[in-house]
Amino acid sequence: MEEYKLTLGLGITGSFCTFGKILRTTEALVQKGIKVIPVYSRHAGTLDTRFMTAEVFQNRMQEITGERGIQSIVQAETIGPSGLFDVMAIAPCTGNTMAKLQQGIVDTTVLMAAKAHLRNEKPLVLAISTNDALSMNLRNIGLLMNMKHIYFVPFRQDDYQKKPHSLVADFCRLEETIAAAMKEKQLQPVVLSPMPVDYK
Repeated sequence: MEEYKLTLGLGITGSFCTFGKILRTTEALVQKGIKVIPVYSRHAGTLDTRFMTAEVFQNRMQEITGERGIQSIVQAETIGPSGLFDVMAIAPCTGNTMAKLQQGIVDTTVLMAAKAHLRNEKPLVLAISTNDALSMNLRNIGLLMNMKHIYFVPFRQDDYQKKPHSLVADFCRLEETIAAAMKEKQLQPVVLSPMPVDYK
């Protein structure tokens, strides 16, 4: 994606093992001139895990973006009327968030932001990260792929021996996916070859 001005709403849900990748990806997007406004789910915004504390993660995200972010359903509701985002991405997008999105359930800040954004018929990009993608959530992936204005960051099995149902987006391709989505195109191929068994 060539450098240009764009406002991206970045919905962040609780796939905590990907938070380091999200910080690096966000930094790369900001360096391209994209304004990034984080939108935190309650879990992403409050839970401390073995990967990172919520405070460290949000402070680092604020350093990168210059934005405190959207923290509540009430704040997220205004995204629709204001037309705040040119594009929104949910990265990481957990299986729980993906299932609720497919069913039209709006009970988190990120889901309200997505609903408010989609009302303006602008692109929503999903970077999935879930251990049940090839089991309970496979149906939801298929249905969402057929929904207008929804696009997927290319994904792959991240550990097909120990976690055969798990899929994770290639977060390095978020920028490319956004560029394609702005042209109403799904970046291809959307299904990538699995990570090697000995991948570190």
